[in-house]
Amino acid sequence: MSLYVFKVIIIGPGAVGKTSLLYRFVENKFSFRYKMTIGADFLSKTIQDHPKAGTTVKLQIWDIGGQDRYKFLRSSFFDGANGAFIVFDLSRWHTFEEIEDWLSDLHEFAGENIPFALIGNKVDLIDKKDELYERESAQVFAKKEQTYYIETSAKTGEKVEDAFLNLTERMLKNVSYK
Repeated sequence: MSLYVFKVIIIGPGAVGKTSLLYRFVENKFSFRYKMTIGADFLSKTIQDHPKAGTTVKLQIWDIGGQDRYKFLRSSFFDGANGAFIVFDLSRWHTFEEIEDWLSDLHEFAGENIPFALIGNKVDLIDKKDELYERESAQVFAKKEQTYYIETSAKTGEKVEDAFLNLTERMLKNVSYK
């Protein structure tokens, strides 16, 4: 059985739930206390026998601070990334408007061909009928960028593991084509 080690970065505007997604996936925990990420935070998780790939994958997951004051650090944190999540907050739609800038930074500092997924987080805070037009915009954006879009809740755990497994599968495909 093969072992792969991938660096995954979680990026997006401040307070969209990047740290909460990281802790929900790695430790299956959620905290109601918000703590701003200063620079970056890092955790890892091993996926034994990936369900679709039948291999073991260790994810080194970097949570990158979203505040503009940490922008100068991005190039060093993005370097060597194998995959990324770009996260926005479904309950604060203006955070979606910053996604293009984050994607531009991702391509500049990590390369044009890096697999990434777009995550609309905090689905637990919105009514399923709310903001259908805006939510459709996220789907259109993801389709245009040929990526995966998923709505998650770090609070409830909804679809968090699905997001990580999908990105892992895409990173594995990326390795096999090289």
